[in-house]
Amino acid sequence: MTTMPRPIYETKEEKDIDLGHLFDTFLNNRGLILTITGFFAALGVAYALLATPVYLASAMIQIQAKGGLPSLTDVVGTAPAVSPAQTEIALLKSRSVVGSAVEDLNLDIIIEPHHFPVIGGYIFRRFEPSEEGELGWYPDGFESYAWGGESLRITHLIVPDKMHGEKLTLEAAENNGFILRDTDGEVVVQGAVGEHIETPDYGVTVAELNARPGTTFTVVKNRTYATTEDYQNRLNAGERGKLSGILNVTLEDTDPEKAVKVLEAVAQRYVDQNIARNAAEATQSLEFLSEQVPEVRKKLDAAQTALNTFQTGNRSVDISAETQSVLDRIVGLENQISEQNLKRTEMERRFTRQHPNFQALMNQISQLQAQKTELEKQIGTLPSTQQELLRLNRDVEVSSETYSMLLNKTQELDIIRAGTVGNVRIVDHAAADIDKPIKPNKPLIVIAAILLGGIIAVAFVYVREALKRGVENPEEIERVGIPVYAAIPFSEKQGLLEKRLANFKRDKSTASYLLSINDPADLATEAMRSLRTSLHFAMIEAKNNILMITGPSPTVGKSFVTSNLAAVIAQSGKKVLLIDADMRKGYLHKVMRCQGEKGLSDILSGRITLFDAIQKTQLNNLHVITHGQLPPNPSELLMHENFSRFVKEISSMYDLVIFDTPPILAVTDAALVGSQAGTTLMVTRYGLNGVKEIEFAKRRLEQNGILVKGVIFNAVVRKASTYSEYGYYQYEYQSK
Repeated sequence: MTTMPRPIYETKEEKDIDLGHLFDTFLNNRGLILTITGFFAALGVAYALLATPVYLASAMIQIQAKGGLPSLTDVVGTAPAVSPAQTEIALLKSRSVVGSAVEDLNLDIIIEPHHFPVIGGYIFRRFEPSEEGELGWYPDGFESYAWGGESLRITHLIVPDKMHGEKLTLEAAENNGFILRDTDGEVVVQGAVGEHIETPDYGVTVAELNARPGTTFTVVKNRTYATTEDYQNRLNAGERGKLSGILNVTLEDTDPEKAVKVLEAVAQRYVDQNIARNAAEATQSLEFLSEQVPEVRKKLDAAQTALNTFQTGNRSVDISAETQSVLDRIVGLENQISEQNLKRTEMERRFTRQHPNFQALMNQISQLQAQKTELEKQIGTLPSTQQELLRLNRDVEVSSETYSMLLNKTQELDIIRAGTVGNVRIVDHAAADIDKPIKPNKPLIVIAAILLGGIIAVAFVYVREALKRGVENPEEIERVGIPVYAAIPFSEKQGLLEKRLANFKRDKSTASYLLSINDPADLATEAMRSLRTSLHFAMIEAKNNILMITGPSPTVGKSFVTSNLAAVIAQSGKKVLLIDADMRKGYLHKVMRCQGEKGLSDILSGRITLFDAIQKTQLNNLHVITHGQLPPNPSELLMHENFSRFVKEISSMYDLVIFDTPPILAVTDAALVGSQAGTTLMVTRYGLNGVKEIEFAKRRLEQNGILVKGVIFNAVVRKASTYSEYGYYQYEYQSK
């Protein structure tokens, strides 16, 4: 007997990216990709609808180029400095400005009503009361949630140091009362709305509470510093245009009314702070002058007293014309020196002694002192009585002039301080568009969700494809040296038959479980007929008419292939015997609607004869021998000489004998049956068995002297990209 030479299959390592395969993978999994993308799109739409909207409050502030706040320095001729926009922005966001707004508006007390999960916030926001104090409808048993219209305002809250930032629970009670609980659920404060309640650890004043009894709120007392810092970060300010002096200030919040109140408070406090800052110099100068006026008044009174005493003692001595001239000149110099000394005192507060303005002022004072020294030399030539009289008159007149100047400047600075308006003003007061929240951006969220879903879906599909170990192309099997005799498409009708078979005991119908009988035109049935033809030529040179069908692993569809193959061969007019050699988990008796108690194991053990075990089926030319009683030693029964005699006997009785055996990689039964068979085929399943697994099963059979004739590629999925890849088309007559 000659054997045909086995084909040599070349193994080609593909290193290039197969764009066609990538596209096919995408096309084959388009349903999964669309499902995942649709799921993410639905999540995006749900989030866009249910997310809490965020509103933007904005205000506009103008910074004038020059301040209108002259101080003592302005009175005496020194120009002020102008603050740049960046400096004003820093002042606007300072703790002194933002912190005062936080304290005045009690922003460190955070109040949130409890909403029903997921949709509760949406229902709460959509509620529009028809009258003041109206509350939304709620289902029975869910009164603890806020459904619309509930409000709570707390004006005073003191908690222990360790409870700052912790969530307290306030529950509305009967008779306009409330109950405050800590994080452990313990009652810490209980009282009525409008009352200030103090305990050793807590203090609270609930100014307003509009809720049905049982409704709960979350109350958090934050530290003022932390709250101020939070609002500093949330507050945005920027100059509109370069050097425009116009600041645009914005604040985001989920409550538009709260955002407007906070932003307006910050802007107003910034303006007040600016006025106070600009009036500070005038205030400091006024304080300085107020301290000097009493001292100068004392000097004036002392000088007048000394002059009166001298004139009385010398009997009303009058000064001469020469002395009067010197007196007028020296009094003028003294007044100038006094005025320059006031300037020097002010400059010492603003500049260092090395500043050019300060140095120029000191030069002026030195020149006046030199002129005063020259006059004092002239006074020394006068008679002693005239000298003393001049000195006393000089003291009186200088003190009087200085006193008058101080009073005048005090009045000027007082008027300036009272009329200070600041160099900043609010152009646009805080306002927010309650109809158009800035967040969430619903179209953008939906688009992003769709893109994210698409990316995740495609990534999942390709990662799953990369991790697949099961063969999906028969060419991969042929590369290891095993020809593929048939590729049987996956049949949805076979899936329905298997569901019926799973309920075998409850199925009262008499319909066959064989696909080849139920649907002769199914593509899988046509594939069986093609296999029948290939098998006819493959068994021409076989040593006998025994066909064994096995597989590498369970669930590959051996019983489906053997039973339907036997049926289509019997339909061609040949006499076929189908034997269930799986004496462990065989179920061909269910498929063929036969009794499973008397079968192969009983024949091999000698309990019954061959003719007692053979059972007829719905097809005249097809007989079946089931597995029989499940023995504890299937392998030993197959190794007994009774099995060899059994094979010879049935081989002469039928045109074809088909053995359905267990998986070769699970047990050795298939190797024992194969030793008696002339032809061996192996069933593999699409996407389940890998190339190495198939190759290992082939090697296991060859080690036992069994040559695998070919592979039956079962349950091939008809993908869009490979609709006709395996050569099967639907081709049948359809009645109109």
